[in-house]
Amino acid sequence: MLGGSISGGRTNVRVVVVGDRATGKSSLITAAATETFPEEVPPVLPPTRLPADLYPDNVPVTIIDTSSSLESRGKVAEELKRADAVVLTYACDQPSTLNRLTTFWLYEFRRLEIKVPVIVVGCKLDKRDEEHHMNLEQVMAPIMQQFREIETCIECSAANLVQVPEVFYYAQKAVLHPTAPLFDHETQALKPRCVRALKRIFILCDHDMDDTLNDEELNEFQIKCFSAPLQPAEIVGVKRVVQEKLPQGVNDMGLTLTGFLFLHALFIEKGRLETTWTVLRKFGYNDEIKLKDDYLSIPFKKAPDQNLELTSEAVEFLKGVFSTFDTDKDGVLRNSELDDLFSTAPESPWGETPYKDAVERTPLGGLSLSAFLSEWALMTLLEPAQSLANLIYIGYNCGAASALRPTRRRSVDRKKQQTDRNVYQCFVFGPKGSGKSALLKSLLGRPFSENYAATTDEHYAVSVVDRLGGTKRTLVLREIPEDEVKMLLSNKESLASCDVAVFVYDSSDEYSLKRASELLMTVARRGEISGFMMPCLFVAAKDDLDSYPMAIKDSAKICQSFGIDAPIHISVKERDLNSVFNRIVAAAEHPHLSVPETEVGRSQKRYRHLVNRSLMFTSVVAAVAVVGLAAYRSYAARKNTSS
Repeated sequence: MLGGSISGGRTNVRVVVVGDRATGKSSLITAAATETFPEEVPPVLPPTRLPADLYPDNVPVTIIDTSSSLESRGKVAEELKRADAVVLTYACDQPSTLNRLTTFWLYEFRRLEIKVPVIVVGCKLDKRDEEHHMNLEQVMAPIMQQFREIETCIECSAANLVQVPEVFYYAQKAVLHPTAPLFDHETQALKPRCVRALKRIFILCDHDMDDTLNDEELNEFQIKCFSAPLQPAEIVGVKRVVQEKLPQGVNDMGLTLTGFLFLHALFIEKGRLETTWTVLRKFGYNDEIKLKDDYLSIPFKKAPDQNLELTSEAVEFLKGVFSTFDTDKDGVLRNSELDDLFSTAPESPWGETPYKDAVERTPLGGLSLSAFLSEWALMTLLEPAQSLANLIYIGYNCGAASALRPTRRRSVDRKKQQTDRNVYQCFVFGPKGSGKSALLKSLLGRPFSENYAATTDEHYAVSVVDRLGGTKRTLVLREIPEDEVKMLLSNKESLASCDVAVFVYDSSDEYSLKRASELLMTVARRGEISGFMMPCLFVAAKDDLDSYPMAIKDSAKICQSFGIDAPIHISVKERDLNSVFNRIVAAAEHPHLSVPETEVGRSQKRYRHLVNRSLMFTSVVAAVAVVGLAAYRSYAARKNTSS
C-alpha cells in the first residue's frame, strides 16, 4: 500500500503559535517562511502564509503569531478558538519555559476548551548548553500521557534552520491526518470505529467473498486508493511483512482481515497516518470516520406532511441480511448476531433511545424478522439520512432513490380519501396515569405491571399489525407526556407527521376524561389552524375498573361534539384490547374520517360557506345583468335599424 494522500477537502490549515515571551515564536515563523534567520523581528508578525506546494498534501498553511503580554490574553484566546492546530513553544535554553507548559499553557487550553492538536516545539536548540542537556522522549512522555491533545514534540533551531519546516509539517499533518480518531496510544491499538470502517472497506474489496484479498483484489484496492498499481514483488513484500509479524494475517488465498487491520496499525505506528486516511477518504469517510454528507444526500424535497419509507427493494435486502446473520437459523437475531451485522457501521444504531426499547424482543433480547424490520421502519421515519447511512454501512450498494420513497402528502390523502403509506405514526396523548405507557407496552406484547412511573420523556413503540386480507402495516406509537404537549404544539408543523392521534383516559376517573377532552380540543384546534388535521380516537383505558356513573354518557357526548367515533374500551391488565391497534391503523388508512371539528372551526367553516355562497350569488346576479343588458342593446339596435 504505497502512494500519496488526500487531505479530506480542506483548502487551508490555520496554525496559531503561542508560548512564553522570548521563546522564539516570531523567529521560528520567519525562518519557516523565508528559510533565513532574521536578525531582528517585530514583537508580533502579521499572518504568514506557507505556499501549498511546500508540503506533500498541497494545502497552504496560515501561521498566526501571538503576543505574550498580559494585556493580549483576550486576543490570544480568540485566535486559539479559531485555530486548526496550535504550536506551543518553549526555549531549550530556559528550562522554566518548559515547566510553564504544564503549569499554565496546557491547562489554559483546557479552560478555553481548545480541542485541536497541539505540537510542542522546543526553540533555540543551538543555545542549549551541556548543563541543560535532556532526553526529549523521557521528558515529554509523562506530559503527553497526561495531555492527550499533544500530537507530537520536536526541537528546532531557527538560527541553524534545523527542523524548522518539520514543525509546521507536523502541525498540518495533525489536522489533515489526525491520530485521535484512528489510534489509541494507551492500548496501542486501532480504535473501534476505525476497525469497523476498515472492515467494511475490506468486505467491499473482497469481490469473490472468500474472506481474503487475493493479489488481484489487492492491486485493485491499491489503484482505487493511490492511483498506482502494486508490482508483483511489492505484493509479495507486503504479505511477507504481515506473515513475519502475524502469521494468521495471510493464508494461501491472500491477505485476511486480521492482516489488513495489522497493516494499518503498522502504518500508524510508523507515523504514516496519511496512508490510512487516504484509504478512508477514498471510501467516503470524514474525519469522524462516518460517511460524508454527500454520500448520504436524499434526492427528494419533502413537504412537512410527507414521510420517507423504505422501498420494497430495500426491505428485501434487509430480509436477506437478516437471513445471512441469523447463523443458527432460529428466526431471531441474538445480540451477538446483531453486533456482527452492524460491525461495519460506526456503532450499533439501536443502542440508545428512541430505538433501544421501541420493539418487541425475545426474553434474551433478540429480534425477530418483524421486530428487525420495525426498527428500520422507525429509523427511516425519524432519521431517514441515518437509516440510509446504516443501509450503506451493512452493504446496500444502491443510491437513496432505490432505498427510500416519499409518501404522498397527507392533505392529498384526505382529498383522495385513502393513503399510500405502509408506516403510520400515531401520537398518544392523555393525562398522567391514564394508561398511555401501558398501551405502548401492550403493542410490544409486554405484560401489564402495577408499578407506575410518570412519563417524562417521549417514548416510541413500533410493531407490525396484520390487516384483513393478509396485508401488513407498521404502526408507530409516539407517547407524548402531558407536560410536553404545550411545547410540542408551539411548533406549527408539529402535527404534520401525525397520521392519527389517540387520546387515552382512565375510564374510572372523571377528571381523566375531562383532561383528555381538553387535550383533544387543544390538538384539534391546532390542527385546524395549521391545516394538519388528522383522524382522532378516544381510548377508554382501565376498563377492568368500575367506571364513574356518568362515564359512558359523558364520553359519548364528547365524541359526538367533536364528530369522532365512540370511545374504544380496553383493559391492558385483562389483556382485552378490543382490536385497538387494528382500529388505529384503520383510522390512518381513511384520513378523511373521524377528523375532529371544534366549535370555532365549525363557525369558521360556516362563515366560509356563507361567503362562498354570497360570492356565487353575486356572480350569478352580475351574469344575469350582463346578459339582460346585452339583450336590451341587441333589441335597441334592431329597432333603430328597422326605423
